Amino acid sequence: MWKLSTVLVVGVGLIGTSIALALRGHGVTVALSDVDEDAVRLARELGAGQPWRGEPADLGVLAVPPDLIAEVLADLQKRGAARAYTDVASVKAEPTAAAARLGCDLTTFVPGHPLAGRERSGPAAARADLFLGRPWALCPGPETSAEAVRLARELISLCGGQEIDVGAREHDEAVALVSHAPHVVSAAVAAALEGAGGQEPDHPRERSVAMELAGQGLRDVTRIAGGDVRLWRAILAGNALPVAEAVDGIAQDLTLAAVALRIGDLDAITDLLQRGISGRGRIPGKHGGPARDYAVLQVVLQDRPGELGRLFNASGLAEVNIEDVRLEHSPGLPVAVAEISVRPQDSERLTDALRFHGWHVSALWPGRCDLVVTDAGAG
Repeated sequence: MWKLSTVLVVGVGLIGTSIALALRGHGVTVALSDVDEDAVRLARELGAGQPWRGEPADLGVLAVPPDLIAEVLADLQKRGAARAYTDVASVKAEPTAAAARLGCDLTTFVPGHPLAGRERSGPAAARADLFLGRPWALCPGPETSAEAVRLARELISLCGGQEIDVGAREHDEAVALVSHAPHVVSAAVAAALEGAGGQEPDHPRERSVAMELAGQGLRDVTRIAGGDVRLWRAILAGNALPVAEAVDGIAQDLTLAAVALRIGDLDAITDLLQRGISGRGRIPGKHGGPARDYAVLQVVLQDRPGELGRLFNASGLAEVNIEDVRLEHSPGLPVAVAEISVRPQDSERLTDALRFHGWHVSALWPGRCDLVVTDAGAG
């Protein structure tokens, strides 16, 4: 069995650089390659590795767009760059088929896809912990060697991912539903905002009330719409039919919702909302386990140093684990709201602790576990 000690990362964007940083944290020697020399220099300065000089590696990681996988794999195999190869593209079937058409040696290639990312791109956005607890699909074919699969599995383990073995086509259908179609829908919602007033500083239009009223819900829905257009063009082109089918299903629900609203059929709208709750409940929760219901504490924070630290310190002293936290800033006001999720059985203990440390706690809605917490020293 090979030991993964040297890795070549081709493509030092967000994913490639994050993989390199994770590997470096375990003492793996990492070589970096990219057509953008500035990106390689930045990744090196971040501690992700050293520029590749042609030396062979145990494993080559292809962190390039899906339409380039076959071409890059063929070139690397001709140069003897590594003993085995894997990729991180979010499309699996077509790149693998293209590699076969180019005559690539598929015995040393293990198609892979870590389901992790950020709305930012480039090496500067990379994080060594990006893959911790995140699913990482492996799609070996019948010809893939056991040694290549073992190396790919070791890569996933070193990066902290959770391996999921799946066929290439099944993978593509799945990510069309849970990743690619949501991106298209997010982009469509964000595109609807383009006509709102006040978007062009050089050509001021009427005041946009819609933008002034925008809240966290809109930010949540449109967050992923900020992804790299060229990358997403390649992803959608490589998985076009499964994505089209998923978008068709969503569009049908939206069309029916529009009709129901026009005729006042609230039962149809209620059905959609209830199915939405049911579907959301199927999304895995923390660490990939079942989704759980949490009590949510809404904390109004003043915009000054140490506020979050004080809040987290109070939670720690109460021995209450914060399961999740998210910040929403109030436009035009020097405050923000931190939504802290805790186990329902811990909410009362944390409430008492916050009151002890000077925070005011009051019920947001009677009979619910949601709370509003404000700093007693807010003034």
